[in-house]
Amino acid sequence: MNKLLNIAQAVQRQFVREYAFKSDLKIKWVRPEKIPCIKPEKSGDLSKLPPLNADELLLEYKDCKELENADDSVKSLFKLTNNANHLTTRYYRDQMVKEVQRHAQDYGSMESKLANMTAIIRRYQEHMDKHPRDKMIKVRLKELIDKRKKFLKYLRRWDYPRFEWILEKLDLVYKPPPEHFHWITRKESLQKLTNTYCETLKEERLVAYHNELQAQKIPFLEDAIRKMEFIRKEQISCDIPVTVTEEQIEQSKKELAQLVEQREAAAAVTSKKQDEDSFN
Repeated sequence: MNKLLNIAQAVQRQFVREYAFKSDLKIKWVRPEKIPCIKPEKSGDLSKLPPLNADELLLEYKDCKELENADDSVKSLFKLTNNANHLTTRYYRDQMVKEVQRHAQDYGSMESKLANMTAIIRRYQEHMDKHPRDKMIKVRLKELIDKRKKFLKYLRRWDYPRFEWILEKLDLVYKPPPEHFHWITRKESLQKLTNTYCETLKEERLVAYHNELQAQKIPFLEDAIRKMEFIRKEQISCDIPVTVTEEQIEQSKKELAQLVEQREAAAAVTSKKQDEDSFN
């Protein structure tokens, strides 16, 4: 008994693993990049503010007749590009409000408020692109985006046609918060990727097996035709009831001819495509 134990211990055991680790599947997961809430992709702004005309004057001096004949150096003092930023913001606000207001003096309706907030949000977003560490503007921008979402939610609930119209006019996308918040984790994402990989592998193997069966179809039919002809000939010679009819043999020959034609046509298309690729 001791000799058998010594022999068993001397022989190296070989363990064969019949399952695969995720590392064997070569599935790589990369954490999705976090998009800040102040970016247009997250806030729902599909377009930016139009570029400002270099010769645009201040709103108070737009219809001033004295500036028409004034010197260029004097005109430059009244241009928007040479004045404070809040004046340019006010210009964009007025232009955007005019597109959606109900009448000339409408500045308090829901549409006018949304246009006003949208102009300021887009101005702040341009500012944050140039100065990403400006915390005060960043906080204001977050608050304005949340406030606009609340206004859109209210308008969507009580006046849906006007809600759709204002989204089209201001070029916005309404993104409501999800009903159930869910963290994106590495474990769950790898499980989904593994399931997708397994489904893809299964489909590929089924397609390969199908092609293999299709390739074996012509030899199988040829062999079946030979055997049916032999069986029919033997049954007739032995004077026993014939179980294989000529119609069955003819039907098998027609199927064989169709398969041969299909294979030749597919081979011709493949060779033509290869010639075109080599020519190109």
